[in-house]
Amino acid sequence: MSKWRIEEHELDELNYLLQKNSDVTYWQCVTRTVQESKLFPVPSYMLLSYLNAYYKWPDLLREIAKERTPEELGSRARELSTRPTTLLGNWSIPNFYLVGREMLINHDLIRPEDNLEDLKFILDFWKRFSLAYHRNNGHLVNMEATNRSKTLPERTLQVFDADLYDVEPGDELHSAASRLIATLNQYTFLANCECRVGINNDGPYNMGEGREMIIREFVDLAEGDYPWLDDLAADMPYNNLIIPIVTEGIHFHIVDGWGSFEAKPEYTSASIRRVGLYTSDYLSERYIPVSMGSRQELLQSMKDINKLVKQMIAKLWIKISTWSRDQMMDAGALVYYSSIKDLAHMAGTYRQEDWFTIDPRAERFRPMLNDEVGRDLLGEMVGILSLPYQSRDEYHMSAYSNSSNEMFSPVPYSILENHDYSLRVNEAGVKMGEGVTHLPPKTGLYTTSAGKFSLDELNEKARNFTPKMLDKKWRYKDDQWVKFNWNTSEADELYKITQEGSRNLEGKGAKLKRADIEKIRQEQGGVISK
Repeated sequence: MSKWRIEEHELDELNYLLQKNSDVTYWQCVTRTVQESKLFPVPSYMLLSYLNAYYKWPDLLREIAKERTPEELGSRARELSTRPTTLLGNWSIPNFYLVGREMLINHDLIRPEDNLEDLKFILDFWKRFSLAYHRNNGHLVNMEATNRSKTLPERTLQVFDADLYDVEPGDELHSAASRLIATLNQYTFLANCECRVGINNDGPYNMGEGREMIIREFVDLAEGDYPWLDDLAADMPYNNLIIPIVTEGIHFHIVDGWGSFEAKPEYTSASIRRVGLYTSDYLSERYIPVSMGSRQELLQSMKDINKLVKQMIAKLWIKISTWSRDQMMDAGALVYYSSIKDLAHMAGTYRQEDWFTIDPRAERFRPMLNDEVGRDLLGEMVGILSLPYQSRDEYHMSAYSNSSNEMFSPVPYSILENHDYSLRVNEAGVKMGEGVTHLPPKTGLYTTSAGKFSLDELNEKARNFTPKMLDKKWRYKDDQWVKFNWNTSEADELYKITQEGSRNLEGKGAKLKRADIEKIRQEQGGVISK
């Protein structure tokens, strides 16, 4: 019998969060992208990653939470670009764990109420992280905001607005930016084993006069956490690259919880009217301009990075061509599973073996996860919803599908009377078993905005680093506070912190409106003469 107890109001919220994720994930699975590849066994490695998350994430997230609260982590993620802001980073915290749970339930290996303390902890951690991350739009998930992702504060958006360079289709900078975005898409897709884990889009943001801005983010580009990028990507100076773009004549009507977008009319590079280039990570104070001092400097940097990334793509193809299926399975599963690894980086608790090995209990499933089983099991579980325990009563009509099935199994309320359930997948105080991997060990350094470090140096840096915006003086000074205090010296000081390094706004403070910024752009030559 369990000593730990869950109260009725806690169970109410737990089942609410289960259903919330069930609805959101089903909609995204059936409307967004197809997970298939002619090279990697994508459905099979996805299933292996979900099982790995189920067995390993509860303890790893508990360790992280001892160092940094979910609210602090969400606030850090909101101010810069890290893995938890990308398409799977925030969404995956509950959903990878829940898909692993559902897989085990439907294999009759656990019951919905088993490991209940883990389940409650994971969903509570995600809720707190996500609400802090989404502070500026007041939503838990993008779907609640009609699939918009307005996360950045005004002070950051003003810097982008002021410093981006005007472009027109056919000019050199427009062509260089379009090529770089395409090359980064190709490289990030391949480096992440033919999935989109390393790409995110944030926005749209209203720029006036029929223009909208989205923030395009590409992460884990350099030598860092991925062992297969050691040496190969050692010359890449930026682990993350952020390309804000302003478009004209289109509306981004969907920016979903996976960071993918749709626009009407369809987005093409011809709609881009402004571009910029930045980097940031868990050791950054803010978005750091990359070669933004002049149009020519930015043009040359984009060309140079594009050339370097193309060379990296060629080397990566050669390396991957030598991999066995088990190595492809491991790499893909660990890319997916490690989608939240930057939380450990922020907390200074990162260990390579925690995030790049397969738990022995998940490893048991590898022999059954051939291509056919992987494809069909994943399709049934997250698309058709046809596994035995996904069914509800015959009168039930689920959201979006109108079927009598749901993706995730709720916890029965009978547990409030009968406490016959396990608490954790790993007994408290017991260390997880040694993980399994068929990949070569990591040997290189870790690339950050503060330099390249060994793992011990990196963790020490992270533990001792607190961005200014998370200082007690500034952490709770949100846009709502600014609205009523914009004319104070304190608001000016807040904005000046974000404006440090800005080509056009440094030291300008909090009193600017969009018209003021446009005037500054005209005066500083950021605008193409018509």
